Amino acid sequence: MDIYFGASITGGRENQASAKELIEFLKSFGTVLTEHVGDPGLSAQGEAKLDGKTVHERDVAWLEQAQVVIAEVTTPSLGVGYELGRAVALGKPILCLFNNKSGRTLSRIISGSEGISTKNYESMEEAKQHIEEFFKKL
Repeated sequence: MDIYFGASITGGRENQASAKELIEFLKSFGTVLTEHVGDPGLSAQGEAKLDGKTVHERDVAWLEQAQVVIAEVTTPSLGVGYELGRAVALGKPILCLFNNKSGRTLSRIISGSEGISTKNYESMEEAKQHIEEFFKKL
């Protein structure tokens, strides 16, 4: 199974370690097309060697290829929001994970979308349980 994983890059990298751990866990369910999102060497400047058109075309192709979309949405990101909107339009099963301990509020357009399953978590173990449940329901 091909998995598209989304998390903030240019919106902020404070959840990079969580993204990396979730990506490693997701590999037990299939191929993570967007493994670079968890790379600790990737700064908030993003993939500086690639122009926006290249990133957009590549990422949309990956979204189309993926059977499921998982996103860590604790750090707000315009890019992840765009990806989620495209994934809803494509009819992909989507799971968004939001860390309750962040002190942030999840966008209601994400939590209120009928096309997106949103789960709150307070630990990595809880986030992983949500992922396991998501895959069992597919």
